[in-house]
Amino acid sequence: MEPRSATRPRTEGVGSVWKTNNARQNKVLSEAIHIIGGGLAGSEAAWAAAEAGARVVLHEMRPVRATDAHQTDGLAELVCSNSLRSDDWENNAVGLLHEEMRRSGSLVMRAADAHKLPAGGALAVDRLGFSAAITRALEEHPRVEICREEIAGLPPPEWQSVVIATGPLTSPALAEAIRRLTGEDALSFFDAIAPIVHHETIDFSVAWMQSRYDKGDGADYINCPLDEAQYRAFVAALVAGEKTEFKEWEKSTPYFEGCLPIEVMAERGAETLSFGPMKPVGLCDPRVGRRPYAVVQLRQDNALGTLWNMVGFQTKLKHGEQTRIFRTIPGLENASFARLGGLHRNTFIN
Repeated sequence: MEPRSATRPRTEGVGSVWKTNNARQNKVLSEAIHIIGGGLAGSEAAWAAAEAGARVVLHEMRPVRATDAHQTDGLAELVCSNSLRSDDWENNAVGLLHEEMRRSGSLVMRAADAHKLPAGGALAVDRLGFSAAITRALEEHPRVEICREEIAGLPPPEWQSVVIATGPLTSPALAEAIRRLTGEDALSFFDAIAPIVHHETIDFSVAWMQSRYDKGDGADYINCPLDEAQYRAFVAALVAGEKTEFKEWEKSTPYFEGCLPIEVMAERGAETLSFGPMKPVGLCDPRVGRRPYAVVQLRQDNALGTLWNMVGFQTKLKHGEQTRIFRTIPGLENASFARLGGLHRNTFIN
């Protein structure tokens, strides 16, 4: 399978010349490292291989084929959270991995550091700037060729070195080919996306800026406080709210436990959220001088600071219900949403 955007040999002149050039081109393509998928893993793999001296062909199906979660056709687009989690290399395993990647010349970490946003002890980035930096670096690398095409099945046998890095948003055709090859029947789970709010619509007579335990710059998150009555009414609304219905073939697909919809967590018990994404520890409401019963935190989502995402608020509530229920949160009564939450199916190998 020849990459769609690969340079084809000239066709003028004697047919044997064309065949010779075509054979040479096919040999170059077969000897290259083919990386399928231009997300975080594929982009990092392409960069590392090219920096080590290899010729790389990076295959990315967007924009030829879209996914249920991507918003752009940029490489390494962050579709759910804009946080890469803790950046504390001395006390956290994820932070240690970040530092190891930096010292290994990681493109992902270089872009993340260049587009870092305030996020307490976490490493959060401007999504668009982060993706654009990685896309530009790979487009400009002399040993990387980016082919915008779908690999609709297992790679051809003449490709000698292949990395499949399509991740959870693998195309249906490739996912089916992998399922047949591995014999796996359980190759999917559901993941969710949190809403994003316009900063100018947040009421700062109620909300305040503070990082949990004053980490980072001490005021990296917007905090919306709830007392006990408000919290219990909010949980009840989440449980009763109208949700997206699954298709029959989707009903046996599990959720990803690390990114549960907010209403699924609420269904597990009245206090689940107050010990989860709405925990108030390490925070003090300056209006009353004490910790609230529960809190909704928002994290900066773009470099301008005009967009803020609701931390841990991934959801499968219908859009109208999201707007209605989330506007009951103190400080968000007049919130305008740049993006509402959603649910998408992920693919993985067990």
